[in-house]
Amino acid sequence: MRWRNFVAVGDSFTEGLDDPYPDGSFRGWADLVAATLAAEAGPDFGYANLAIRGRLFGNIVAEQVPAALAMRPELVSFAAGGNDVLRRNFDPDALIERFDKVVAEFRATGADVLLFRFADVMARLPGQRLVAPRVAMLNRAVGETAQRHGAKLVDLFADEVFHNPALWSPDRLHLSAAGHRRVAARVLAALDVVPDDGWLVVPPRPAPTPWLAARGADLRWVGQHFAPWIRRRITGRSSGDTITAKRPVLEPYPQRQPFVD
Repeated sequence: MRWRNFVAVGDSFTEGLDDPYPDGSFRGWADLVAATLAAEAGPDFGYANLAIRGRLFGNIVAEQVPAALAMRPELVSFAAGGNDVLRRNFDPDALIERFDKVVAEFRATGADVLLFRFADVMARLPGQRLVAPRVAMLNRAVGETAQRHGAKLVDLFADEVFHNPALWSPDRLHLSAAGHRRVAARVLAALDVVPDDGWLVVPPRPAPTPWLAARGADLRWVGQHFAPWIRRRITGRSSGDTITAKRPVLEPYPQRQPFVD
């Protein structure tokens, strides 16, 4: 096996929202990838997941990247910037320049680096005209960075299956369990590792919702998800303020984890 350990860096996408274990903690694609790699590498395979929901790019670089570098990972995933594109003060040039430097730092240690072009989440959210061009700019830069530094690119934006609402949670922003399984399969394919047969199975698309019922669902979504997000922006709080990394130490990882659908 090529890798003896894996360190995951990022925000809610990598932490695993919204793919819960029975105890309510989150699994997500990174745990699934780690379990698969551990099954091939053996019981000494190490895994750390430093990702915390709500983290902006600068926080991830300042807090998680140095910790990850200190672990000397053989495989590291770096997914960051998704929260920044939603902010009014988004500075794409500064973010892209620092993104490139972080990838160069990881590659200089000899680590294999996983990068992601994000799926098109804005089709289900307000603000598409403002945010979608930012996501496209970030995705383009990530692809160029991957090519420049020999990183492994997982292109979720090009995967049209992510247009299926069944791959997203009720908040319309985070992946469902099915969505995380598909990401895990795409990551393993990028690593030339065979994924579980069921992870690429496409769930049925939900039946079309009548117009009136759809508007009611939109109003409930605003009250349950969008309004709290706006309140956090106004008050300067983050969904991750009281959260710590779920696996802050590089240590052996169980080879099998339970599924929750």
